Amino acid sequence: MSRADIITAQGFQDHDVIYTWYRCREEGWDVDIATKDGRPVDGKYGTPLPMDKTAGPLVSFDDLDVDEYDVVLLTGGHEAPDRVRQDKRATGFVAEMDKAGKVVAGLCHGPWIMVSAGVLKDRKACAYIGLRDDVINAGADVVDASVIVDGNIITCSYYAYVGEFMRTVFETANKLAAA
Repeated sequence: MSRADIITAQGFQDHDVIYTWYRCREEGWDVDIATKDGRPVDGKYGTPLPMDKTAGPLVSFDDLDVDEYDVVLLTGGHEAPDRVRQDKRATGFVAEMDKAGKVVAGLCHGPWIMVSAGVLKDRKACAYIGLRDDVINAGADVVDASVIVDGNIITCSYYAYVGEFMRTVFETANKLAAA
C-alpha cells in the first residue's frame, strides 16, 4: 500500500486538500497531513484540519521522514504554500523526497514550495499564472498544460485539473514502485 503526505498551512485551498486526501483514501493509500508543529489549521473557506473523526492527527514538519512516504502532495491556495515554503523543515523534506526519486507533486500554488526546495531546475513543468515567473526563475522549462510529469516531479497549473492531477499521481507512483 502506498503512503502519501499532504503538506499545508493556515489558509490552504480547501478543495485541494479535501479532494486529494479523500482520493488517496479512496485509492486505498495511507495519507497524512503535515502542518507546522502538527497544529490544527483552517482553510481559506473554513475547513478545519484535521477534517473529520476518521482523520489521524496532524503530523509535524519535524516528523516528516522520507522513508515513510512514497508521495508528497503540495496543495494550493496562495497563503498556505507561501507559509510552507518559508519553513526549512518542509522544503528540506521535499528536496529529500526528490533526491530519493519519490513523487513530488504540486497543485496550483503548491509548486511554490518546489521552487523553494530547489527541485524544479532543469525540469519541465506547468504553472499557475500567478507563479509562472517564479517557476521559470527556478530553472524550469514551463509549458502550457494542465498537468506535466517530468520523472518523479508532477506539476498541475490549476485546481480545476485536480482529477487529472490525482490520476497522474497514482499512475506515476505505481510506475516508480514497479521499476
